[in-house]
Amino acid sequence: MPKSLQTLLGIEIPIIQAPLAGVQGSALTIAVSNAGGLGSLPCAMLSMDNLHSELSAITAATNKPYNVNFFCHTPPAPDDAREAIWRTALAPYYAEYGIDADLIPTGPGRNPFSHAVADVLEAFKPPVVSFHFGLPSAELLQRVRNWGAKILSSATTVAEARWLEANGVDAIIAQGLEAGGHRGIFLARDTNDISTQTGTFALLPQIVKAVHVPVIAAGGIADANGVAAAMLLGAAGVQIGTAYMLCPEATTSALHRAALQSDAATTTALTNLFTGRPARGIVNRVMQELGSICTQVPAFPLATSAIAPLRSAAEKLGRTDFTPLWSGQNVSGCKPIPAAELTLELATGLLKRQ
Repeated sequence: MPKSLQTLLGIEIPIIQAPLAGVQGSALTIAVSNAGGLGSLPCAMLSMDNLHSELSAITAATNKPYNVNFFCHTPPAPDDAREAIWRTALAPYYAEYGIDADLIPTGPGRNPFSHAVADVLEAFKPPVVSFHFGLPSAELLQRVRNWGAKILSSATTVAEARWLEANGVDAIIAQGLEAGGHRGIFLARDTNDISTQTGTFALLPQIVKAVHVPVIAAGGIADANGVAAAMLLGAAGVQIGTAYMLCPEATTSALHRAALQSDAATTTALTNLFTGRPARGIVNRVMQELGSICTQVPAFPLATSAIAPLRSAAEKLGRTDFTPLWSGQNVSGCKPIPAAELTLELATGLLKRQ
């Protein structure tokens, strides 16, 4: 019988705030941790200086456990031919906005976990470290274990969950198809193949049955009833992201906030247009016109640079035609209330049973 998530992570409430890259900083992490849940900080897009600054802010504001999250992708070799094909596909949009494609730099936008990152982390010894797209090398993982951190990672299939358990994670995040943001797919030969992906409440009990470590449910859970349902299916805890995106502590843009509260939020899709890997967001113009999954897109994360100027130009006009409006399939729990209040609200049924 796995130990409880509260015991494992040192938290009071088995609610994890999902790391929300691009729409949060340390303020949201702090608020959730101080409320008794596990606040998370997305780190894949942070420079070393920014990572140090954010960790300093967290440790100054809370003595509660918190989670830092990293990507574990293998950086692809630049492919000039594929980049050219992608920019040709975007050429009509460049012409529409008067953008000179020759002046757009290339670059990854997101970096995987590395020894340089571990050097920064060791000064803080974060109590929980989570990974997306598998796990880092055994050597890097051992560095994390050496300071006593608990290790979490996302599985989108039973096979991925078994692999993570065999490689020593302390708990597994069962990421259902409904979840917003990037799919954690890592065993598939083609990471853009979403045919193996299943819904949270189909995936969760299968993973619970297959492994012996605590399993955390993620995807489409937006209220206390959803939390309770996940726990009835064997989850040791629940990871929730979309519901936190309207909280004042989040840095979600005004355009993104408006989209989450509009009728458009009822239609989401998995798309690789913005980064090169499938991620769920609200359907917008570029997804409609190029198709949500496009074979012309460069490998993750190299797709980001070519579309970034279009996003910037459109947003200046108040449009989200090229903006990654990350969102899960269930926005019903999104509320513009303090994150601490939302955390306690999500755990209402669980607190009554304690």
